[in-house]
Amino acid sequence: MEDYRGVIIEESLENKRVLKKVQVLETKISVVMEKHKTPWVKQWTLRTVLIPENEAEKIAKEISLSLDRQHNWYADYKNKTHHYIIFGDKIFYVNRTSLEEYNKAKEYGLSLGIPSYQVDFHPDIKDWGK
Repeated sequence: MEDYRGVIIEESLENKRVLKKVQVLETKISVVMEKHKTPWVKQWTLRTVLIPENEAEKIAKEISLSLDRQHNWYADYKNKTHHYIIFGDKIFYVNRTSLEEYNKAKEYGLSLGIPSYQVDFHPDIKDWGK
């Protein structure tokens, strides 16, 4: 079994109880800039989290239900083989070798108005297909 690691932006959560159910490894505060497209908050509190593999699906559902319903946010975490990309009304469970699955998650995020630089989930996706 391999645990999942990712980042949850605390300000994205209407209900922050889910943070008590994950292991927070690190916290960083980032001042919101225009490029973040979140003028309703002054900062992002980025919680780097560790989630046990056997809890990953359950936690993804909880995060999905906890996200701010007035704004479009997402959270994500991954291990070596899979990547959970969690929106308020949809969860993508992506095989990390599948460009097609990443593209579906990216297209969905873009359809919600999330900036394109924020939905480049796969670090090498811009190089795929070249």
